[in-house]
Amino acid sequence: MSLTLAQQLGYTEQDRLLIINGDDFGLSASFNAGIQELLEAGAISSATVMMPCAFARAAAAWSAKHLQYDVGVHFTFTSEWEAYKWAPVTRNADVSSLVTSEGYFHSDCLGFEQSAAPSQVALELYHQIEMALHLGMKPTHADSHMGSLYGLATGKHFLLEALDVCAHYGLPFRLPRFVNEAQQEVVPAQLAPQLAALAQLADQKGVVIVDYLIGLPFESRGNETTDSFLQELMDYLKKLKPGVSELIVHPSKPAAELQSFHGQASKRVIEWEALSKPDVKQFLQEQNIKLIHWRELQQLQRNQSRRSYPF
Repeated sequence: MSLTLAQQLGYTEQDRLLIINGDDFGLSASFNAGIQELLEAGAISSATVMMPCAFARAAAAWSAKHLQYDVGVHFTFTSEWEAYKWAPVTRNADVSSLVTSEGYFHSDCLGFEQSAAPSQVALELYHQIEMALHLGMKPTHADSHMGSLYGLATGKHFLLEALDVCAHYGLPFRLPRFVNEAQQEVVPAQLAPQLAALAQLADQKGVVIVDYLIGLPFESRGNETTDSFLQELMDYLKKLKPGVSELIVHPSKPAAELQSFHGQASKRVIEWEALSKPDVKQFLQEQNIKLIHWRELQQLQRNQSRRSYPF
C-alpha cells in the first residue's frame, strides 16, 4: 500500500495538515504590504506572485531578500478588473492568442480558453518563471490565478503545459487530488472523476500536488465583518480531513489604491484583518491542525526526482 502525501512528508496518516496561501502578491502595494506582514507573523504559510502585474517587481524583490518565506508564482492569464489591466511578460515571441485587441489578457477564463494556443500558454508560463528568477526569487511552488489553467469554462485546460513547466523547475503545483464533500466552495464534488485523471497525470510528470484545495467565497456577502468572517473560517476549518489541504486567501491592507480598481476591496481587507488576529493560530493549535509549508512539498518532489534544476 502506497504512502499518503502526509506520510511521505513525515507526518502520520491521520494528521490534518494545512497550507494557507496568500494569492495575488504583486497585484498592488496594499496586497504586498498585507501579505508581507502575514508571512512575517507566520499567519500564512506562503504566497504567490502575479508576475505580469505592476507591483510584481516589488513583491519579487522582497521575496529575494527574504528567502526564508515560501513564495511561488501565481500563473496569470486573465486580467479581471476594468480599471487596471495587465499583459503577458513575454516580449520576444508571438503570444497574440493570449490577449484581446487592446493587448491585455482577457478579463475572464472563458475568453482565455476560447482563444489561447497551448504553445503560447507554455511560452508565457516559462517566461513568468524566468522573470521571477531574474528578479532574484527562488520559487517554492506555482498555482493558477482565477483557475484559468483548469479549463473550468469550456473544458479546454492547459494543465499539461503547466505540469511540464513545474516538472522542469521542480515546483509543486496547486491541483487537488480529492474533493472534501464538506468543503466544496472551490472544488465541487462533480469534479472528482476529472481530478483523479489529472492527479495521475501529475504523478506521471513527477509533480507533487495537494490532497484538497479549499477556500471561502471570494465575494463579500451582506453585512460581513472581520469577526463574522473569522468565525466562518474557523467553522470551515473544523471540516478538514486528514491529509494536506491548501486554503486560498486574498489578504490586503486597506488603501485608496485598492478601492480604485478592486471590486471586492472590503472583503480583501476583512481577510487581512482576520488573519492578523491571534485567534487563527490559537484555533489551529486547539484543533491540532498543523500549519505546513509548500517548501516541504517542493523538497519531497525534488528528492523523488533524478532531475537537475535551474535553481
